[in-house]
Amino acid sequence: MKMSHGPRARSRKVMRKRVRERGMPPVNLFLQRFEIGEKAAIVINSAVHSGMPHRRFQGKTGTVVGRRGRMYLVEVRDGGKKKMLIVNPVHLRKVR
Repeated sequence: MKMSHGPRARSRKVMRKRVRERGMPPVNLFLQRFEIGEKAAIVINSAVHSGMPHRRFQGKTGTVVGRRGRMYLVEVRDGGKKKMLIVNPVHLRKVR
């Protein structure tokens, strides 16, 4: 059979949740606020498909550059380049 090349291909272990974490996340993760210039870690929540970044950015830390609707623009270094991601706040965590 032909191999799948979709955005979630080969992501079984990366996006898997533990048994007690399954289902939709709490509402406060959707409503969390980030200031421009603040650092944010990308932690993909596989239950929410909107605004999900590519799996290669799982675990990376970026800088919030702006907003686009309810999503945030996050600048992340990928190799030697800077990339701009449009990410739902559910997939972001504040870095202290």
